[in-house]
Amino acid sequence: MLTTCGSGQKRFYSPDLVKSVLNPVLKPAVVPGKRVPKGPRTKQPSRTNQPSVNVDKDMMLCIAYATADQYHLPTLCHDLISHGFHEIDLPRDASNVLGISTDVAAKPDDDALMFFFREGSVVFWNVEEKMMKRVMRILEHHEIQPYEVALVHWENEEINYTVGEGNTKLERGNFILSDAMDQHEAVLEKFAFSNALCLSVKLAIWEVALDSFVESIQSIPETLKSGNRVKLSSAEVMKKIGELFTLRHCINLRSDLLMTPDFYWDRENLEKLYDKTCQYLSINRRVNVVNEKLEHCTQLVDLMRSHLSEKHSLRLEWMIIILIAIEVMFELGKMIF
Repeated sequence: MLTTCGSGQKRFYSPDLVKSVLNPVLKPAVVPGKRVPKGPRTKQPSRTNQPSVNVDKDMMLCIAYATADQYHLPTLCHDLISHGFHEIDLPRDASNVLGISTDVAAKPDDDALMFFFREGSVVFWNVEEKMMKRVMRILEHHEIQPYEVALVHWENEEINYTVGEGNTKLERGNFILSDAMDQHEAVLEKFAFSNALCLSVKLAIWEVALDSFVESIQSIPETLKSGNRVKLSSAEVMKKIGELFTLRHCINLRSDLLMTPDFYWDRENLEKLYDKTCQYLSINRRVNVVNEKLEHCTQLVDLMRSHLSEKHSLRLEWMIIILIAIEVMFELGKMIF
């Protein structure tokens, strides 16, 4: 199915999941009246304190999306301001984040806020659906290597929140924001929650890429076991190695998945909120699982590379033997005749 976005960009929904996010990744299109079943994924966090199905109608919605590899924040900020949005002042050490507010809130109990992270994730707080769609259309012009629409909406994080008495906390799957905080402190607390949510949705995108990669090589062990020839060229093996190292680079070097960002170094209260949310979303466990899978995939691909290298060496040895044999035959021919 082909759809045209408000910006005029064409995006595709495919019934098949393409091999890797490193090439565009698609999810099956949703048929009206049917829920597309989710395939096996690394995600599925273990959440012991899930909120009840009957969510309080007074709850507001916080939702996070990972839409691209990166955002170009300076031009995005200028574009959003020109459309009537307002920039929020954030601390100087939060330079990789753009905070935006809007006068149109989904519910009157709290302000509508948006956080855009340079790494390609966005979090909406109490933003009505029409406004979210409008912002997403604007965002398309400032994305670097965007993901497919189906994948973006498939791999999101939704958490309900409310404003109440006491300290800000994560309780039974909901954010409870303190009503005693001033506006600036409330924004920073939302930023801490948003930071963790963005890590989760980005990790979910990489999990999909890894699952697709595993599926692409899952027949190799059985082929080796049966003694049949693996039909992979040297170029294809090197491509697989490149995909693996790109994923490893994204997860372990480019992101904050392995360590707490420096922003929380002297902000102990915000660090507790950030760590609590990461724990709730099982980010550390998921990262460990992903790295274990990457390690096994690397070993398998290295085995294939060694196998191809040995085959190439064997071929060269036979060529040398044949050349020597031909030379010996010529010498014998000279001696005889």
